[in-house]
Order: sequence, then C-alpha cells, then structure tokens
Amino acid sequence: MSKFRYISIFKTLYLRYFTQTVNKRTFVNVGKRTSLDIHKSAKIYLGERKLTLNKSWSKNDPFFSYLYMAQNAKIKVSGSFDIYSGAKIYINKGAELSLGSGYINHNLNLSCFESIVIGKGVVISENVTIRDSDNHTIKNSENIITQPITIGNHVWIGVNVTILKGVTIGSGSIIAAGAVVTSDIPEKALAGGVPAKILKQNVEWE
Repeated sequence: MSKFRYISIFKTLYLRYFTQTVNKRTFVNVGKRTSLDIHKSAKIYLGERKLTLNKSWSKNDPFFSYLYMAQNAKIKVSGSFDIYSGAKIYINKGAELSLGSGYINHNLNLSCFESIVIGKGVVISENVTIRDSDNHTIKNSENIITQPITIGNHVWIGVNVTILKGVTIGSGSIIAAGAVVTSDIPEKALAGGVPAKILKQNVEWE
C-alpha cells in the first residue's frame, strides 16, 4: 500500500487536520483543481493564520496546482500566505519550507531539497522559480549541490525571476523582472540582470 496521500480537489477543501492549534481561523485552504501528493509522515504547521493553495483572481481560472511532500517533509507557516494557481511545489525528503506572510502569484515553480525560508510581507510575481539544489554535479568540481535559500521580510520579487541555491535576499529588497539570483543581495537593494547585480541601494517600496 502506498505511503502517499494523493487527492485531486475540484472543490474548495479545508484541511484542518494538519494544524496544531484550536484557533478556528487557522487552516489550510486548498482551492479547486489542486492535486496533493503527500507522504503520511509529512506535516504542515500553522501559526495564527492560514495557508491558501491555488488561489484565483477570478472564479473561472482554469489552472491547476500541485503540491508534493515527501517523507518527513515540512511546511511551516507563521502568518497568512497565499499561493495562486499554476503552482508546482516540491518539498523533498526531510526538507522544510518556511513561509511568513504575503503571496506568490501564478505559476510558481518551487523545489525544496533542504531549506527555503520566505519572510513576512513578501510579494512574489508570476513565473518565479525558486530552487535550493542543482540536483547534479560537475565532475572534478567542488560544487556543493544543495544550499539553503533565505528571502527576508518585505521583499518584492518581479516576474520571471529565478532564485538559485545558497542565496540570501535581504529585507526590503527588490529583484527586477527576469533576474537570475545566484549570490546574496543586501537589505534595501534593487538588483537585476543575469546574473543579478546591485543596481541601486537604500531603496524603499510599498
């Protein structure tokens, strides 16, 4: 018998059994057209608010989302976090995705093999890729395959951005559309390009 729970959801479903609180306002809200592939040892921990998967801007949104959680995978949510339709989220064996508050727009592609931390008040645009692993090695190289990603508080990430392993993005920063982030970005910096470089410092956004 499979150790995974696979559920295709075509109506809104509230997965209260994942929560560790009796607060009635705390829940996982899974929108219609969502597929869940979750190992029985995987867990979602919620703080005082909620996690919404496959949220839509319109009632006729036709796009699916997929959440995969392998053995002992974890998602920890401290605030309210919305992930819109078209998302593909893979939390691999023993890995942990930590979410503060904010939202991620359509077509997220997230693969977590060790640790991905996203802070509070974060705004992430469409078609963003976040991966903490290369998955392959280059022969005769000292390359480290997997390294954690940390995205600070009040970060704005533009459309079509790619964030790769080992990156820390400082609080208050802006990542311009189309950037490929391969190294750390300090706080309150505007970064863009391939690879991303600092374009301006001491920026503020709202």
